[in-house]
Amino acid sequence: MGKVRTEHIKRIAKELVRRFPNKFSNSFEENKRVITTLLQGTTTRVRNQIAGYITHIYS
Repeated sequence: MGKVRTEHIKRIAKELVRRFPNKFSNSFEENKRVITTLLQGTTTRVRNQIAGYITHIYS
């Protein structure tokens, strides 16, 4: 069983997808790079959680 994503992660991911729908895909590595450029100052863990949820949305 996987870990449950917090509402904070889901809210940020949904907002990013709403604002920049063409920048994301179903590739986790590509989504990580996009998030790094869009969100300055996030931790690696938070960035990975957001990228994982966005990848889940697109797949």
